[in-house]
Amino acid sequence: MRPLARILQAFFHILYHPLAWAYDLVAWTVSLGRWKDWIESVIPFIEGKRVLELGHGPGHLQRILLARGLYHPRRGLIFGLDESRQMGNLVKKRLLQGGYTQIKLVRGLGECLPFPANAFDTVVATFPAEYIFDPQALLEVSRTLTNGGRFIVLPVAWITGKGVLDKFFAWLFRFTGQAPSDPLEEVSSRLKKPFLKAGFQVEIQLIEVKSSLLLILIAEKKNL
Repeated sequence: MRPLARILQAFFHILYHPLAWAYDLVAWTVSLGRWKDWIESVIPFIEGKRVLELGHGPGHLQRILLARGLYHPRRGLIFGLDESRQMGNLVKKRLLQGGYTQIKLVRGLGECLPFPANAFDTVVATFPAEYIFDPQALLEVSRTLTNGGRFIVLPVAWITGKGVLDKFFAWLFRFTGQAPSDPLEEVSSRLKKPFLKAGFQVEIQLIEVKSSLLLILIAEKKNL
């Protein structure tokens, strides 16, 4: 692993655990205020009433899903899973303060999901860590999805604005490897490969959101 990659890995670990309270501020800053809009961009691709979010982070998507009434005690369930205990505690507190009581958060790993087979209509992950491409994690997602269920992944965003700050943070994303500098077609092909190998049918959607370009990967579990 390159020195810069090791430094970034250590930084994100600290930010996601002991400094979880500062995660939103950092995300808002580096995205120039677009972070929550990026997260919300996956909503139109979510299908069904049983939804699992992998890596729920500070809980913005959990709040949106609950606010939109996707939770129903018999017909639908919204779950969130994250490895970080600090993030879990943060989200529970925020959702309770917002008046949401049907909170179903689990601490766990994507490579070993604590859910039964065929439990979810959609699994979704926004800006996940590299584990999302691990064959074991993809196997677990496939196991917990219903036939024809969707795995929605938002892995990367490019800032495309022309302002000075836009250009600086676009460069910073490329420099740190958070946004690939390769041609878009090459990036799309590379991101699709692990999902195709895992047996998913894969589609790439490119979405423009507030002077930024988002790549959303839609992996559908084939009917068995």
